[in-house]
Amino acid sequence: MLAYIIRRVLQMIPTIFGVMLLVFILFSVVGGDPSLILGGKHLTEEVLNNIRTQLGLDKSLPEQFLIFVKQVLTLDFGTSWSTQQPVSQMIASRVGPSLTLTGALLAVSLLVSIPLAALVAYFRGGVTDRIVTIACTVAMSISALVYIVVGQYFLAYELAWFPVRGWGDSLFTNLMVYVPLPLLMGLMVSIGPDIRFYRSFFIEEMNNDYVRTARAKGLSESKIMLKHVLRNAMIPVVTNVMMALPFLMMGALILESFFGIPGMGNEVLLAVNKSDFPVIKAVTIYIAIATMIFNLLADLVYKLIDPRVQLK
Repeated sequence: MLAYIIRRVLQMIPTIFGVMLLVFILFSVVGGDPSLILGGKHLTEEVLNNIRTQLGLDKSLPEQFLIFVKQVLTLDFGTSWSTQQPVSQMIASRVGPSLTLTGALLAVSLLVSIPLAALVAYFRGGVTDRIVTIACTVAMSISALVYIVVGQYFLAYELAWFPVRGWGDSLFTNLMVYVPLPLLMGLMVSIGPDIRFYRSFFIEEMNNDYVRTARAKGLSESKIMLKHVLRNAMIPVVTNVMMALPFLMMGALILESFFGIPGMGNEVLLAVNKSDFPVIKAVTIYIAIATMIFNLLADLVYKLIDPRVQLK
């Protein structure tokens, strides 16, 4: 196990280097000169040269890439070009609100979708299965914007059950006051695809030979479902969850924008609009590193779920 972990960590090094090279080419070579955007409409040659010097764009491309490599190794991406604040400080202040919303959304979605998916798979082909499947299909066909606008108007504005938008300084206040409505809207969007996705894996496991053997031995359906089917179907569930975890720090772009949540989603949108490359590059590198780490954790969880899994 330890040798496998060390080998996987060593494999991350060339992957990170490849990501850094790709990001640098996209932003520094293909992306054009951001000083033209930051300089505004009335840009003179002197102002342009000053901006390029301040941003380090007057250096050669190899020098700029070495600076970028140093930033990645130290996780210090300098200052934002638009706000002149340290990038690490900006991200640290925005990740909290994003994780508060997306973390709660992921947890509640799993608690709701997995039991419902197991239930409809258990009653597959019956009335319950058909009703839930139709409801999921209808929910998936409605735009997220429709959920948000209707939810804000009726639940927040008309009924005054929730604030229309806002964010506080207390985690408890945010979870109790400001998170519930965007959480509900996020569930309306995600619950349908999740139930149908997990249902397919439960049904696939229930059609395997080991389930028929368990029935032949006289085991009850509930015991088969909980002890055998649920455990074996958890591998694709874990894969789906682990792939979603790195993007939690990105927040929910639409939800944060409509509900006034000061998270990473809003920050990334502003960075893209203002060509704030240090912020965009930092977020890209963080997500790449988090993705590799959670992929490794997913493999380790597979081994815990099923000891027969071979780690290669």
